[in-house]
Parts: sequence; C-alpha cells; structure tokens
Amino acid sequence: GITVFETLASFFLVVGFSLFFSVLLWLCPRLAAILEPYLVVLNSLPKSALAPLLIVWLGANYKTIILAGISVAIFGSILNLYASFTEIDPDSLKLIRTLGGKRKDELLRVALPSSVPYLLSVMKVNIGLCLVGVIIGEFLSAKAGLGYLITYASQTFEMTKLMSALIMLCLLSCVLYQAVGMLEKQFLKQ
Repeated sequence: GITVFETLASFFLVVGFSLFFSVLLWLCPRLAAILEPYLVVLNSLPKSALAPLLIVWLGANYKTIILAGISVAIFGSILNLYASFTEIDPDSLKLIRTLGGKRKDELLRVALPSSVPYLLSVMKVNIGLCLVGVIIGEFLSAKAGLGYLITYASQTFEMTKLMSALIMLCLLSCVLYQAVGMLEKQFLKQ
C-alpha cells in the first residue's frame, strides 16, 4: 500500500508539473530556448545516483521517496510534452488569431486538445518510471514498502520474501499500467 501511495503521488505530481512547465515553455519561447539544454542534461542524469543526494538533503522519509519517483520521470515528460506543443498545426493557431483569439485561446482551444494523445502516452510511460523511482528511493531510505522488503529480504537471504516482493512488484506494475491504459481508452473514446 505504501509503495502504491508513493507511486501514485509521484505520478500525479509528475503529470501536473510536466503539463505546467510544458505550457510555460510553449508560452515563452525564449525561456524554452534557455531551459531546453538543461532539461536534456537533467534527463540524461542517472536518477539512482541522485537518490542518495535527495536523502542527505531532505532526510529519509516518504517525501524523499516521492521526490525520487518524480525525479525519474519529470524531465523526459516535460521534454516530450513540450515537443507535442511545438508540433501543433500552425494553420489552426493562425485561424484562432485571425478570429481575434488571444494566446490563452490558442492554448485552450488548440494546443491542449491536440496534445491529449501525447499526454496520455507520456502518462503510460511515467507510471512505470515513477514506480522505478519509488523503488529506488525505498531501497535507500524506507522502513516499509516493496523496495524496503526487497532490500531486507536480500540482506537476510530470505529468498521466499524476495521472490514474493519481486512478483508483487511485477503485478503492481502491470495493474498500474493497465489502469492508465483504461483511462486512455476511456478518454480517447469520447
């Protein structure tokens, strides 16, 4: 339950922050030109190396684990969503401007609706990445959760617990992915 909570919390935070920062970058092309190289560098950083640093800075608690989950997915998510905004049909944007629409109208009537398939695709990838980040965080600083159980069982050579935790992790991954897939089907059906 703890691992599910931490994974879902990091997942929803990643989706929210990614959408916010992608829109911000789309609205401010100058800011995008400045920040995009940094986002690429941060995305290529090994997140397992970042987790111990987060623990030192923030302490060993569930917030650190959620932040570890966020750190695995956030930068790639922002880059992918921003790319979807930049691929919007320019004629649609020109039509909005011709009809007297403002930048807000371009965002709400063209940019966001046209990027929904990309957002759903990013969400399907992010649910697994957030789970990986949470497990990394639990390996290092948790006192509960599947990552903690895997670490504890491997240190005490309890192979039954270890295999049970790994099987639970696989099942959890499948269930979370399927849940996002069902959400995608529901949304695209409308």
